[in-house]
Amino acid sequence: MTMKLTVNGKVLEFQEELTIAMFVEKKGFKPENIIVELNYDIIQRGKWDETILKQDDHLEVLTFVGGG
Repeated sequence: MTMKLTVNGKVLEFQEELTIAMFVEKKGFKPENIIVELNYDIIQRGKWDETILKQDDHLEVLTFVGGG
């Protein structure tokens, strides 16, 4: 079964059940440089392993950019 997620406004399809931690790893994000918002709620990094993504969830991945 295919699961559709909206990530940063773009619909993506996945073949397996994912937690936020698995999604972050699969997409190659550096966990220390991002914040993940799930259905308009910020999810604390300590909850990523236990938060299972569901069909039609909305994710926003916000990246920190350094500068000066």
